[in-house]
Amino acid sequence: MDTFGHLNLLLLLGIAAFGGTIGAKIFQKLRIPQVVGYIVIGIILGSSGFGMITPKTVQYFSPFSMFALGIIGFMIGGELKIEVFKKYGTQFMTILLAEGLFAFFVVTVLCTVTAKFFMPEASWKFSLALGLLLGAISSATAPAATVDVLWEYKTRGVLTRAVLAIVALDDGLALLLYGIVASVAGILTGSQHDSLAKAILMPAYEIFGAAGIGVVTAAVLVFLMRYIVEHDKVLTFTLSSVLLTIGLSMALNVDSILAAMVFGAVIANFKPRRSLDTFKMIEKFAPPIYVLFFVLVGARLQIASMQSWALVLAAVYVIGRTAGKMSGAWFGAVISKSPPAIRKYLGLCLFSQAGVAIGLAILASQKFEGPVGSTIILIVTSTTFLVQMIGPPCVKLGVKLAGEVGLNITEEDLIVKYKVKDVMETNPAVIREDLPLDEILDVFTRTDSLYYPVVDNRMRLMGIITVGGIRDTFAFQNVAGWLLACDIAQPVMDKTTSNVPLAEAIEHMQKYDLEYMPVVSDEDNKLIGVINSRAVMRKISAEVIKNHEQADEMATA
Repeated sequence: MDTFGHLNLLLLLGIAAFGGTIGAKIFQKLRIPQVVGYIVIGIILGSSGFGMITPKTVQYFSPFSMFALGIIGFMIGGELKIEVFKKYGTQFMTILLAEGLFAFFVVTVLCTVTAKFFMPEASWKFSLALGLLLGAISSATAPAATVDVLWEYKTRGVLTRAVLAIVALDDGLALLLYGIVASVAGILTGSQHDSLAKAILMPAYEIFGAAGIGVVTAAVLVFLMRYIVEHDKVLTFTLSSVLLTIGLSMALNVDSILAAMVFGAVIANFKPRRSLDTFKMIEKFAPPIYVLFFVLVGARLQIASMQSWALVLAAVYVIGRTAGKMSGAWFGAVISKSPPAIRKYLGLCLFSQAGVAIGLAILASQKFEGPVGSTIILIVTSTTFLVQMIGPPCVKLGVKLAGEVGLNITEEDLIVKYKVKDVMETNPAVIREDLPLDEILDVFTRTDSLYYPVVDNRMRLMGIITVGGIRDTFAFQNVAGWLLACDIAQPVMDKTTSNVPLAEAIEHMQKYDLEYMPVVSDEDNKLIGVINSRAVMRKISAEVIKNHEQADEMATA
């Protein structure tokens, strides 16, 4: 394992980022979410594989991992709009309590019974304490891997909205449950005598403390946004604010992800228009951070040989948590009268578990030294690998069955997707090269174009006449009657072909300040269309709005 110990941290980061990106591409080809590729590459590079990224190295990068979680939390918070919670708040809270408590009760019962009959010399008190702690931890859902899938597949709709809300609020419920059961487990094992009041106050402090930090840092950024115009300054202040939020939450021992979520939610709701650009900039900045974060998650996972009783308990934990999440999500959706998509598919989107669960497991191992703590660490870390593998594909399946994939497509996505032939005007108004000036003016009165390609009798492009450019001809009124289109046509500034990527064509037009550009055939320079930059953007914006309206109609159906 020490073979690669001489590699410096920057080289390891480069290998992790490069390898993670390649792994993501391979898994995307196999129609598996890219986040699985990141994690698998991390496992290969980690101590379970070649040992290039050791547990000590992962520890070095823990501040970076916290920053990545802060970015993810900030982006999730940006999706939590006040109007959404006004409309769906009751549904979300009902489903949250149902899926969290169902997972808690099912895992508690199954793990208690399994521990009693499979663990050597386990008493009922020990088994119940272990079951309660695993039950509380099972209620947590990892937002990072889940949200990455939603972003990758551009999902939008009522299921996507519900998933974002549930994974954002799950942390708080898990912390509250853990705080209560930790006190009960301490009494059962005789290792702790905290009062129930203290057990409730500690998670309450974490939740409200995190919310307070998020609100304060967001208020500072909202104030600064009044005076910031430059985009690079907005990006700098936003990233600085995320760092401050994470740093303060760590210093005060409160939930960092929750603080970042609150920070993002406040920005999105109090500066809705201005924050759109902010979130877009962070979204473009974040992909390399996500790659490194998930590679490190994979490198941290320990896939080692386990005793038979541990394998049984781990299997029971995963089965119980899966059954509890799915049945609880369905039950909560039914009693809250949620749309069919939520009732059928929300449970599939709640399997992933990582950061908060591992954090609570570490807390349990510190609080309950001995068999209870070590067993919890063993079970949670080993099952994290499995749920991180099956979670993202299940999220993809859920949103695909709900019909929400691709409905959150942006203008940039469509520009990258299209070619010139998809958006060009195929039947533009043209002027023959031998047309006299008076007939040219007649063409102007019969059409509403401002740009006219001049062609010969074989439709080959010869020049351009614009409404603005023809004014110069009236300075020569004494010969105006003799002028033909070929005499007054301007040279073609530039042209393109139908199979050129639209992104390339638009970039070229913006670079040279062209509003129109003729489209010609590759072989003989024949005019086959015109690309109008304003018309293209109107068409693309209309398609984006159509997709969003389709998603919103599905949400109300």
